[in-house]
Amino acid sequence: MEFEKLQKIIGEVLNVEADEIKMETTFVDDLGADSLDVFQIIMGIEEEFDIEIANEAAENIITVSDAVDQIKNALS
Repeated sequence: MEFEKLQKIIGEVLNVEADEIKMETTFVDDLGADSLDVFQIIMGIEEEFDIEIANEAAENIITVSDAVDQIKNALS
């Protein structure tokens, strides 16, 4: 469930199709995201899931899988 919602957020911010986004996809290398794009995605995650991701944790989000892990950690 988290992954599908995350695909939608990433797709909206980066204007990419959801089916192009896999768990191993990297934000910068695969999707061409810059730091502002990643910030917008993190803000979208925080809003969608009603969670807060610490700056230190956000710096470690490289792949979509990393983001899903952060969501799961925050929700548990």
